[in-house]
Amino acid sequence: MTEPVDHERRRFLGAAAIVLAAARLGSFSIVRRGVGSMHSRIGNPVGSADEALVSLGRATAWFNSGPLTAAGLRGRVVVVDFWTYTCINWMRSLPYVRAWNERYGRHGLTVIGVHTPEFGFEHDLDNVRRAVTDLRVGYPVAVDNDMAIWRAFDNNYWPALYFIDAEGRLRGHAYGEGDYDASERTIQRLLSESGISGIAGDDPVNVDARGAEAAADLNGLESPETYLGYERGDRFASPGGAVLDRQHGYAVPATLRRNQWALAGEWTIRREAAETSRAHGRVAYRFHARDLHLVMGPSAPGRAVSFRVSLEGQPPGAAHGTDSDSDGSGTVTEPRMYQLIRQPGRIADRQFEIEFLDAGAMIFAFTFG
Repeated sequence: MTEPVDHERRRFLGAAAIVLAAARLGSFSIVRRGVGSMHSRIGNPVGSADEALVSLGRATAWFNSGPLTAAGLRGRVVVVDFWTYTCINWMRSLPYVRAWNERYGRHGLTVIGVHTPEFGFEHDLDNVRRAVTDLRVGYPVAVDNDMAIWRAFDNNYWPALYFIDAEGRLRGHAYGEGDYDASERTIQRLLSESGISGIAGDDPVNVDARGAEAAADLNGLESPETYLGYERGDRFASPGGAVLDRQHGYAVPATLRRNQWALAGEWTIRREAAETSRAHGRVAYRFHARDLHLVMGPSAPGRAVSFRVSLEGQPPGAAHGTDSDSDGSGTVTEPRMYQLIRQPGRIADRQFEIEFLDAGAMIFAFTFG
C-alpha cells in the first residue's frame, strides 16, 4: 500500500527560501534556509548504495530505458533524482539535471529520474509518460508509484539528488533548489575518481531556463505553496468556511489578506482538490510573488475546461503566464501545473482570480516563484 508522504519536509527553495513546514488544516508555518549548505552533504563514502539501488527492481514502469539494476550500473557514476511532475521546485532544477545528463552521459554518468507521485493523477502512467515528453526528460525514469524506491533511499524531499560513485557507494545528497555548481563539481569529482580524465575543473553548464523552469524571484516571494483540498488546505476565507465532500455555494469576501484564498459559485471541496460543480466557478487568491501557478486538471479525461484569469480585476496583459493569454484566457486540458501569471514589473500584493467558464475543473494547489 502506498504510504503518505511527509509533507512537512516537502519542497525546498534556495537562498532565503520559503519552505512549507506544516500544511495541515489550521496549521501553517514558514522556515527559511540558506542555499545548499543546510541541505547537501558531499564527501567520502558513507556506505554501499546497493540496497537502495536494488529497489529499482520494484519500479512500476520505466520510460526512456529498460529496467536498470544495481549490478548493471556498477562502473558508472549515478545521480538519482527524485521528482514528481507537478512540483515547481523540481521543475526549476530540471534544466541543470538535463544539462548534466547531456554533458556527462557520454563520460560515464547515468541520471535516473525516480518519479514518486504526490497527487492521485500522478500515479497514472499516461500522465507521467506525457510529462516526460512535454518536459523533455531525456534520461531513464523509474516510476515509483508504490514508493518502494523512495523508502529504500529514506528520502523525504522533491527534488532530491543522490550521488553514487562508480563502485556503488553513496557519496552524498542535495535536497531542494540551488547550489547547482556544487552538485556539478561532485559529478566531476566522481567521474575523475572513476578514471575519466579532463572532467574536473570544467566550467559549470550554462543553463538558459525559460518559462516555469526559470529560477524564482526570491526577493519578491512572500507567498507559500497552498493546497486547496481539505486534507492539507488552510487560509480559506470564504464566509461560513468549507463544506466537505458535497456541493455548496461559496462567495469571495470583500477583502482578502495576503495569502488568503476563497471560492465563489458552486464547488465541491474534496480531500485533494476543489471541483467546480457548475460553470462560472471562481477562485481568488491575494498573493505576493512574481509568478503564480495552479495545479489543476479536468474532472474527466478528454474534457476541456475554458478559463479566464485577472489581476486586480483586469486582464493580466504583459503579466500573463505561459498557459494564459494577455486577455487572461486559457484552457485546462490535462492534469498538470499551469503557469498563469508572470509579472514583469514591481512585485506587490495583488488579487488574482480565475473563473472557469465550464463545469468540471479540479484545482489542487497554488505555487509561486
